[in-house]
Amino acid sequence: DPFDKPPCRGCSSYLTEPYVKCAECGPPPFLLCLQCFTRGFEYKKHQSDHTYEIMTSDFPVLDPNWTAQEEMSLLEAVMDCGFGNWQDVANQMCTKSKEECEKHYMKHFINNPLFASTLLKLKQAEEAQHHETAIPFHSADDPPRPTFDSLLSRDMAGYMPARADFEFDNYAEWDLRDIDFVEDDSDILHALKIAVVDIYHSRLKERQRRKKIIRDHGLINLRKFQILERRYPKEVQELYETMRRFARILGPLEHDKFIESHALEFELRREIKRLQEYRAAGITNFCSARTYEHLKKSRDEERLKRTMLSEVLQYIQDSSACQQWLSRQADIFSSPSPGRRSAPPLNLTGLPGTEKLNEKEKELCQMVRLVPGAYLEYKAALVNECNKQGGLRLAQARALIKIDVNKTRKIYDFLIREGYITKA
Repeated sequence: DPFDKPPCRGCSSYLTEPYVKCAECGPPPFLLCLQCFTRGFEYKKHQSDHTYEIMTSDFPVLDPNWTAQEEMSLLEAVMDCGFGNWQDVANQMCTKSKEECEKHYMKHFINNPLFASTLLKLKQAEEAQHHETAIPFHSADDPPRPTFDSLLSRDMAGYMPARADFEFDNYAEWDLRDIDFVEDDSDILHALKIAVVDIYHSRLKERQRRKKIIRDHGLINLRKFQILERRYPKEVQELYETMRRFARILGPLEHDKFIESHALEFELRREIKRLQEYRAAGITNFCSARTYEHLKKSRDEERLKRTMLSEVLQYIQDSSACQQWLSRQADIFSSPSPGRRSAPPLNLTGLPGTEKLNEKEKELCQMVRLVPGAYLEYKAALVNECNKQGGLRLAQARALIKIDVNKTRKIYDFLIREGYITKA
């Protein structure tokens, strides 16, 4: 691009290839267009008999039929038009066809083993860099829209997506609405008005400071922030929550490095403790350490089995105590995961369509929490489709019923079990 190079030193025009570069003058490089070179232009230390170089891109690099200038034009066209839009790339180049551009790019820039190994090394280096350094948080592109003064709204520092602003010190302008500077103001009154304006400016600065902290640290979308936070161990998560209030002092990258350093310290302490355990057991190499870990795991499993067996033997003599122990174990293994509660059965009293259901269908609607009217519609649709097709698969049932897939499966299994439909 001639605009990226210094102009000709003789006529100050933009340089177009080919042009001449003096090999004895510089830096900066002393460049001349062909017209100034032919008339022997001289300036200060530059003489017309100096050695020179012809600057041109009209030479092959990767392919005899492609010049260096065309290689650069191809890369710039792919960058501008996007990979795969070969017609647009050819239109921008003007010297090669669509097929030539695609074939040359795929051969020399995609399938070239030299470039492939170089790109692989660059990718590995980039992954290693991202793995070793802290991960900065950025503001969310599409933050949630909580209701005003809700818990999530307070967690988001009062961010209001409709205004793209924060609910903070909104009445700072009220103190200025009645102020008017007139010529007959006394010096004291004028100074008082200036002081009010200065106070308003300080409040604006504080407002901007708080906005910058929240945006830089990615606190607008708190859920994404919490998801990233869960990648740390529990001890580091507690530290993260405690140190969040100090984020206003540091920048986002510095704060993340601070947390990452504590996470690394935690990992090092845990590794040191594990190595101390190996040394206390007389282990001197990692091969023995792997054997030790395997035996330790087996030993813990055997100890757990012996503990459960001793509990069984303790209650085996008393039938009532044994029954209570078995009930407790069944509750432990059948209980839902922590933090999730199963919904109570649906009360069908007064719901339309209940009188058309038999006892088993009522029990199904209660457990699935499905109103009788909707169940009857789903049942009729599945039975009709089964009669048309001569059978019905679960995938077809899910395509007919646009509800939760787990509820669809329960309805499908129930209708097959009761003989309303048959499997395809």
